[in-house]
Amino acid sequence: MLARASARVAKCNPGNVFQVRHASSKEIRFGCDARNQMLAGCNRLADAVGVTLGPKGRNVVIEQPYGSPKITKDGVTVAKSIELGNRMMNLGAQLVKQVASTTNDIAGDGTTTATLLARAIFREGCKAVDAGMNPMDLLRGINLAVEKVLAHLNSVTKNVTTSEEIFNVATISANGDKVIGKLIADAMEKVGRDGTITVSEGKTLTHELELVEGLKFDRGYISPYFITNSKEQKVELEKPFVLLYDKRISSVKSILPVLEFIVQNQGSLLIIAEDVDSEALATMVVNKLRLGLKICAVKAPGFGDHRKAMLHDIAVMTGGQVVTEETGGSLEDAHQMPQMLGRAKSVTVTKDTTLVIEGGREKATIDERCDQIRVSMEQTHSDYEKEKLQERLARMTGGVAVI
Repeated sequence: MLARASARVAKCNPGNVFQVRHASSKEIRFGCDARNQMLAGCNRLADAVGVTLGPKGRNVVIEQPYGSPKITKDGVTVAKSIELGNRMMNLGAQLVKQVASTTNDIAGDGTTTATLLARAIFREGCKAVDAGMNPMDLLRGINLAVEKVLAHLNSVTKNVTTSEEIFNVATISANGDKVIGKLIADAMEKVGRDGTITVSEGKTLTHELELVEGLKFDRGYISPYFITNSKEQKVELEKPFVLLYDKRISSVKSILPVLEFIVQNQGSLLIIAEDVDSEALATMVVNKLRLGLKICAVKAPGFGDHRKAMLHDIAVMTGGQVVTEETGGSLEDAHQMPQMLGRAKSVTVTKDTTLVIEGGREKATIDERCDQIRVSMEQTHSDYEKEKLQERLARMTGGVAVI
């Protein structure tokens, strides 16, 4: 039996007792005093993170709530572990911590450098404001300086092309571990610049590198309630069914047949659709939380015709069909459910990305789809269309390297 989400209004009976808890009062600070305390917190965090900078950076020992202390040379790990007792100082530390986390999410490295740069900008900015400069003029100046710095960095950028160069960069990022550096270099050589590399726990005593079919796109889970791995804040589904829908899922009625099919087959489900309205989303979340249904919904990548093409690419990879009204398809058609749903060996979804590993379609069918994309690239005269087609081809052919 599937649970439906519904809103209920609680009635106050005479016998009920309600306890009201007042939120803690807010402390309000202004001007130089507030900036100086925030800067002190920023300095405290940056000093702790700064010792990890560079290939000869030192380790930091972090106390854990349970178990032995953690020893790390990763800047963002150090930053995330810091909470200061003084509320104003902690406010400054949290602002810089956000810089490190954002850098880690986008670039995957360089968090210590980003932290120290943020501290320097904050420190010099405080000096300028204390000397009488208008904060908005200061902001415009920083933005202009960023443009100049980016232009200079682009002019001196060196592209990493050889396997040896990749090995050297990877070894430094792995804290000097040449074994891991070699694994990463080999993985990049197999999947290419546009491929995807993922890390999973092995079942042997040695490190292994495996190239598997897979597809990754830049869309994450619609609701954090779908998360199955709370420590890493991601959804992990094993051998899930994959539902592809080119419209919004707007009602509970339309999605119930799919959910009932998944429950009957004791499976898990990845839904990729244009969007999911609140009523249908609430039903999915309730069934996940109350019945343990393994489910995740993500928005389809791209826009317009490009979105439809991407959905068909995913359908080819997973062996499913795109449910679309143009061909008379319907989510409520229970008889077509086995043919409609695709399959994958595993799916990993974060707040920003979705990775589908080893779909259920034969390689010959995937190769045929890739040939169709290549033909489209030759026929189009639009640089934008060629770029999008190249991205699709890279996703289809790059594969996924699993370490």
